[in-house]
Order: sequence, then C-alpha cells, then structure tokens
Amino acid sequence: MITDILIVGCGVAGLYCALNLPKDKKITVVTKNKAPKSDSFLAQGGICVLRDEKDYKSFYEDTMKAGHYENNPDSVEIMIRSSQEVISDLVAFGVRFEKNGEAFTYTREGAHSKPRILFHEDETGKEITSHLLETAKNQPNITLIENFTMVDLICKNNICTGIIGHDIHGKYTSIHADYTVLATGGIGGLFKHSTNYRHLTGDALALALKYDIKLQHIDYIQIHPTTLYTKKDGREFLISESVRGEGAILLNSKGERFVNELLPRDVVANAIFQQMKNENSEYVWLSLAPIPAQKIKNHFPNIYKHCLGEGYDITKEPIPVVPSQHYFMGGIDVDQYSKTSMNRLYAVGETACNGVHGRNRLASNSLLESLVFAKRAAKHIIENYETLKSFTDITVDVSQYDGYQEKYKESVLKAIEKEKNSHE
Repeated sequence: MITDILIVGCGVAGLYCALNLPKDKKITVVTKNKAPKSDSFLAQGGICVLRDEKDYKSFYEDTMKAGHYENNPDSVEIMIRSSQEVISDLVAFGVRFEKNGEAFTYTREGAHSKPRILFHEDETGKEITSHLLETAKNQPNITLIENFTMVDLICKNNICTGIIGHDIHGKYTSIHADYTVLATGGIGGLFKHSTNYRHLTGDALALALKYDIKLQHIDYIQIHPTTLYTKKDGREFLISESVRGEGAILLNSKGERFVNELLPRDVVANAIFQQMKNENSEYVWLSLAPIPAQKIKNHFPNIYKHCLGEGYDITKEPIPVVPSQHYFMGGIDVDQYSKTSMNRLYAVGETACNGVHGRNRLASNSLLESLVFAKRAAKHIIENYETLKSFTDITVDVSQYDGYQEKYKESVLKAIEKEKNSHE
C-alpha cells in the first residue's frame, strides 16, 4: 500500500494532525483497535486554555510546578500560547463546551491556581474525539483502517518510509509513505492496574528501541490518585480530578481527611499509598458530600451512573478509590515540531515527549498538548514536504514477528526499569 502521509493511531493527536494536512494529500490513518477505542475518548475532566493575558503567568507556573520544573520551558510556552487557537478549531468542528449563556464555563482541577478548564459534562475527551473522528471520516482524502497493528518500521539509513503491520486475521501488509506520524498513545497495557485500554502497550517505544530512535524520560509515569476500587479484571474506571476540583475530599477508614486534595497528582497519590500502608488497606474513600447532589448529576453524569451500577450512590455515600497508572510523560523524543531523531518520522500525543509535562503532568494539559503539537507536526510536514522518488521493494519474513507483542512489552519494561535505576 502506498500513501502520502501515514498516521499510526486515531486519538485526538492522530486525527487532528490528519485534519490539519492539505486535502490534496492522500492520508492513511491506521489504528490497532476500533477507532473509538483510544484513550482520548476516556478523558473526563477537560482541556486547559489560556483565559486571557493575565492568566499566562499562573498557567505557566502551575504547569512548571506540577512538573517539578523539569519541563521544557519553550514547549510549555508554545502550548499555552497556542491554546486559544486550538479551542477555536474545536468549536468549529462542533465541540460543545459547557457555557453560561454565550460565555464559556470554566472548572478547576488539582494544582491549578484558578479555573481555566473547559469541559463537556464528564466526557470531554469523548466529545472532542468523536467530532474529530466524524469529520475525518467525511474527508475524501483520509482513509481510516481499523484493527491494523503496527509491528515494524520500514527504514534504512535513519530514514523512515512507512510501516509493516497486520490486520485482525493476521494478514501482513507494508504501507509506504513520504512521512509517517506515530500517535499510538500510552503504555497502560504494560501494567496490572491502569486507566488505559489494555491494547496500548508501547509498540512505538519498542520500535524506537529497536532502531535507536532517541527517547526521553521513559520512567516518568503518572499515577492517577483516584480510580474506583474493584476486584474485576480490565482497566480501572477513572474518577476525574475535577471531582476533587469541585470540592470532593479524601478520607481514611476513620472518616478523617489526610491530604490537600488539590495538590499535584503525584503528591496526592503518594499520600494515598502511605495511608493505605498505614491502615493495611486496599483503598481509601472519596466523599462528594461537599458537592450538591444536583451538581453531581449535571457535571458528572457518567461517573454518577457508573458508580451507581457498581452499587455506590455518590450523592449519598463515599466511594472506595485507589491510585492506578494513568499517563506517560516520557516517550519518543521530539522537537517543537514533533520531529523524531529519524528522518521523515514524527511522533505526537502521549507517544511523544516534547518536555511539556516534566516529571508530572498538570491535570487537563494532556488533550491540549496533544492537539497543539499534532497541528505543529502537520504544519512542519507540509512546509518541508519532499516526495520520495521511489520506495524500496521489500520482502519480509513474517515469521520473525512470532510472539512479537510479548517481546516488545519486555523490551519496553526493561528500558523503563533501566532508566528508573539510572535516575535513582
């Protein structure tokens, strides 16, 4: 298969990148599962935006402080300064952010000094991603291929010219492209407890390791403080940080508060771990009692329904919560245009690391960061576009990929552990 631009992954980063490319380019988007099975659909809380110039200093400081000042300052500035443009684009795509009359309604989450987060109920990710997906499906130059798993890059002399992958039936295909964009999401599938979809296993990282593509901070893995405790298998259900932003409090088994709920995620998660250790417990309690019942039902309807289905009425009783792996701040090292160290290869979204988040991500910066740098990737590709004169014919022995998934998982986990040990 031959295309102009290949995008691997169809969360907000992959879709928004595709939609910012010219209509005269043939764009192919492949995804490992069904299109709606991306973590972008799961984002609950919202998306940050610079409200006005007076908000810039505090937005910048909140992001840097949450990241333990290990953030890339230039990347943080680019993200914040580009936020209003991105929100305008999303509204044009039909995204419905909460409003009070004609004015946006803003909420606040942990480590934010003031409300600056736009939202749609407690399904902001679904609202944004579904509109981007529907728009992409209606573009004649964009082809979406579901259930296609990337197993290798096609590259030579540090130049990427596409990927090799297989469909749900195990049929292998090579896809050649002038430019390739990796938007494969996070690494939650590597962990026992995670809010991520299980099929997100860091495949792009495994290939980066294979071809010596530069990585950055791959041991920077965020633990979300509050997921609904359950003994069921599968991904954990996230209880959005905006719940605490609206007033919910964390309690120990005696009904006592033990932490400021609006501190950065890593601090709150560590406090919960310590409390669980002290009590020899598998969870702590989250009480929404400070939030009016009607506001809970209006602002957090899906959290309310899910918890009700699990036997908890969050308008009347606290719920058991436990920290879980949630977000990957590290990834494939990219510059401010999302270029990797391999020519003709870009990376965007959670797969990439441009330094915005530092050691710990500020709540609701993920969707914004993904969108801002996906658009910059699209712009850079077009401004520097050079068509490959020809593609090298390849013959692939697919038997080399037998058991590849477990091998890839093992290589990524080993690399993370090695990076972690080097920092310690």
